[in-house]
Amino acid sequence: MSAVTSGRDRATSQSSGGAGDTESSDARVPLGARFAGRGRRAGLVAAGAAVAVTLALPPMLTAGQLSVYILLALSAVVTVGLSLLMGYAGQVSIGQASFYAIGAYAAGLLGVHGTPPLLALAAAPLIAALFAAAIGGPLLRLRGHHLAFATIALQLILISLLGEADWAGGSVGLQGIPRLSAGGTELGEDIHYAYLAWAAVAATVLVARNVVTSRAGRGLRALATSETAASASGVPVARYKLAVFTLAAAFAGLAGGIYAFFIGYINPGSFPVLLSIQFLVMAVVGGLGTIWGALLGATATTLIVQFLNDLGSRPGMPASAPSILNYAVYAALLILVVLFLPRGIVPALRDAWQRRIAGRASS
Repeated sequence: MSAVTSGRDRATSQSSGGAGDTESSDARVPLGARFAGRGRRAGLVAAGAAVAVTLALPPMLTAGQLSVYILLALSAVVTVGLSLLMGYAGQVSIGQASFYAIGAYAAGLLGVHGTPPLLALAAAPLIAALFAAAIGGPLLRLRGHHLAFATIALQLILISLLGEADWAGGSVGLQGIPRLSAGGTELGEDIHYAYLAWAAVAATVLVARNVVTSRAGRGLRALATSETAASASGVPVARYKLAVFTLAAAFAGLAGGIYAFFIGYINPGSFPVLLSIQFLVMAVVGGLGTIWGALLGATATTLIVQFLNDLGSRPGMPASAPSILNYAVYAALLILVVLFLPRGIVPALRDAWQRRIAGRASS
């Protein structure tokens, strides 16, 4: 009798509907996993909102604000590559603007000498990547601050050579770079370059995300933790470091190519060492080894610098105020982040969210 009753009870329970099943299955899911799932959904919603806002912004911006938008997007492209290089491969670069310059000069020279602009733009990341692959072998044998000094020396040498090269316009620079065009349609308005830069950011993020989530990405994470341990685990350390170095250079070259077609004129002074410092600050502020950190760091740093530039350009301020404020903000941001958010903004926010999940799961 008891067996019959138990069977009826089970049948009644099954026929009572899916609500009870759902509740019981929900109850079986750990609370931490449910909060983590909500966190992922919140992240996707935030990312979707960010995409919608950035796509809707260009038509509403003034000419000056549109230029800031384009330069911000180009900086984000470079910073995503630098964040991969420093956060995953553990290689420090203070001369990333050299690849930005190579991409700009490659696209500009090809465009000036009659190459179809779209083909010239496509060649910019390829040439920057080839240059990185050529010098990366010996350069990446250096470590720590030796590598950092070598990358900044590379940029100084490159700028000096470009300043002396007549075929590159010398110190006067390369003039008359045509506007980008494809199939008889010319990108003559700044808003076109805004969406082109946005597309470059999207492509860069997509490539970087695929790299990070791939098998190679797992090897890179091991490499960033300990080269010795990664090598002992079978990770081809030298090959992976060179691959990330080349990929980061290609991102910078792509941004440089778009910059050349947008500005229409480049010279060695367009790529100062301060530009490399700016990319470095953006990557560190946002958080090394995080794609979203690179985007957030580029956005926050660009907006702060732009605000201080406007402040330094007001009547009554000395002529050197904007450049002094630039140096000051980079130094202040680096010091504040190193002291209070040593892993950057995005990792700090992620850690805070995980602590909240753990606290609510244990309560």
